[in-house]
Amino acid sequence: MKVLAVADSDSYLKWAACLLDGLPPGDEERLAVIRTPIAPSSEQIAAAVAGTRAATPGAEPPEVLSARRLRRLAERFQPDAILLACTGPVVDVLAAEILDGLRPRPLLVSGLPGISVPATEKAWRFRSGCDLFVVHSTREVAEFSALRDELGGGGQVGLARLPFLVHADAGTALPDAPPRDRVVFATQAKVPRRREEREMILLALAELGERRHDLDVVVKLRARDTERQTHNERYHYERLWMDLSAEGRVRGGSVRFAVGPMHEHLSRSTGFVTVSSTAALEAIAGSVPLLVLEDFGVSAEMINMVFEGSGCLGTLEDLAKGVFRTPDQEWCEANYFHDESGADWQIRLRELAGEARAGSLAPARSLLRGPQDLAARRRARMRVEVPPAMLRVGYRAKRRVRRYLKAIG
Repeated sequence: MKVLAVADSDSYLKWAACLLDGLPPGDEERLAVIRTPIAPSSEQIAAAVAGTRAATPGAEPPEVLSARRLRRLAERFQPDAILLACTGPVVDVLAAEILDGLRPRPLLVSGLPGISVPATEKAWRFRSGCDLFVVHSTREVAEFSALRDELGGGGQVGLARLPFLVHADAGTALPDAPPRDRVVFATQAKVPRRREEREMILLALAELGERRHDLDVVVKLRARDTERQTHNERYHYERLWMDLSAEGRVRGGSVRFAVGPMHEHLSRSTGFVTVSSTAALEAIAGSVPLLVLEDFGVSAEMINMVFEGSGCLGTLEDLAKGVFRTPDQEWCEANYFHDESGADWQIRLRELAGEARAGSLAPARSLLRGPQDLAARRRARMRVEVPPAMLRVGYRAKRRVRRYLKAIG
């Protein structure tokens, strides 16, 4: 089977590369990045595909393509399935317009790269034009299946394991294993939103670094301040740290900032902390004790509701003291650590791809058909067709015109 995967940001690229790695060796895969304002840098691309077949010696790194070049690639490659590993608006415009009408018709697959609890109508609507929707826990399958039954649209819901959850045997000490002396804080672009809340986290990390000189306290960044990521980050942690240092509120050297593959950081970690990050699941898979901070609330808005009942919730005070937790086993089984025999997404993928090839699979019917939806799709199409530099010029000009009209109005 031939599978083409298209990503639009660093987190979706990582998910796509890892998901493709789970396919049998005999399958033929291609991985590409669609050019948008949030397309990853070359460094982010290398970090996202690290440890996968896309990073093996001789493999070409995923190329960043315009919408037109992506269409030509799909026409030449003639995939049986296309994995649209992108943010919602980009999935919608690729499925409805950019990749529409390919012959033979490929199966369209989409999904979400991390924690997707609670299931949202928005996520389903944007991907309702795809034939297979991939999620990663029995709880997510139940919630998104209920949404499908209620709203209509879309196709089947398939269950996978989060592909980067590589099990590690914590009880086995390898002779050349690095020392576990690192505490890693995984940042999240969207939460917490307020500057002072982010400063509170940095202050707690600094206190831990001052108390425990034996620990390497690391803020693991998704991107440097100058790089783009899936979601805009208004208050970048590295910039906030510089401000706190200038004010004399923290001491240089107590905390350091780093990028790179998460699994490399976790291989040296004795503790892990986050507000809301899929990397918490990587920590659990690697038997690294963790904290999911509850100081700012546990809710859908904070993207950490899934951790209720996990036994991993804790506070900034716990962090400053270096107190970490291990998860509840029953919670693990319902959330992302189900038995691999229950994962059926590849079975569904092959069955549906065969039907698509035979012409017997009715295309999924997108729910985005209203005037407002079509207008939003036109805006999304501009983001994949117009070079980002030109878009930024246009946005700045539009803001200046608005300010001028407001001033004279």
